[in-house]
Amino acid sequence: MNDQQKKNPLHGITLEQILNILVNHYGWSELGKIINIRCFQSEPSVKSSLIFLRKTPWARKKVEDLYIAMKKVDSL
Repeated sequence: MNDQQKKNPLHGITLEQILNILVNHYGWSELGKIINIRCFQSEPSVKSSLIFLRKTPWARKKVEDLYIAMKKVDSL
């Protein structure tokens, strides 16, 4: 494994895993407040959220950025 991948906090984790971790940590309600997208606020599910996030790069980036920020706080 090269040095860049070792430093990449998203390496080896799927979008589904990230989403499940965030939902377990924040819950759908709080996640919908932090990231203002309808799939987190109205009848949320992992399946529908994954469909939206895979088609919408800006939303996926927000989810990935929140995951990275959460991991940094947890590691303190």
